[in-house]
Amino acid sequence: MVKNIYFASDFHLGTPNYAESRARETRIVSWLNFIEPNCSELFLMGDIFDFWFEYSKVIPKGFIRLQGKLAAMADTGIKIYFFKGNHDMWVRDYFTQEIGMEIISDELIIERGGKKFYLHHGDGLGPGDNKYKFLRKIFRSKFCQWLFARLHPNLGIGIANGWSQGSRAAQTEKEVFLGEDKEWLAIYAKEQLQKAHFDYFIFGHRHLPLDIELGNGSRYVNIGEWLNYNTYGVFDGMDLKLEYYNPKP
Repeated sequence: MVKNIYFASDFHLGTPNYAESRARETRIVSWLNFIEPNCSELFLMGDIFDFWFEYSKVIPKGFIRLQGKLAAMADTGIKIYFFKGNHDMWVRDYFTQEIGMEIISDELIIERGGKKFYLHHGDGLGPGDNKYKFLRKIFRSKFCQWLFARLHPNLGIGIANGWSQGSRAAQTEKEVFLGEDKEWLAIYAKEQLQKAHFDYFIFGHRHLPLDIELGNGSRYVNIGEWLNYNTYGVFDGMDLKLEYYNPKP
């Protein structure tokens, strides 16, 4: 029996506070239990954590139930990919060593079931947002990471958690659709189609579930986030669907 491939993004664990993050983690683990029997590959496409930094001997505490579940899934042979997002770009080798996840820094192009996929968290793509694109290069530099590692973990993680409270994920307002001609990831996908054909462009980052036809059988699917929507993508070997997870109370 052909098993499914799953895509999820923007859990933002750690924000806006411990109680809400902990409840969200429980919901995510419930979803992982739900998909596990029929899952061959799992793509975690960025901003799984609202902040993550790996010191040589220290990682941020918490999120142990998610990590334990992912480790158990990997032990059964499920292949798991972890994309660096703009909130957890400082992932290094901890998850590879402890869980066996493959870390993806930028885009990943794959073919499954005769379909071609373009996968990316979505940050830094498309027109505009030049300030962030500049900062992204700085934050992703080895020198910047080296400097941050000089801070004591209590101070470094404390500063980062303070920043997290003011992040977009900590706000309660939902994103709104801007129109296809202004959705920057749709614009980016159309630009890529001028170079090569892709059946599916799958992104996170936008915090809004979207499924947009781009023409010639190509689609842009944004898999949303888990603060408001609990959305994910599933490919059954023939078609990609955007689904909502609604666990029983």
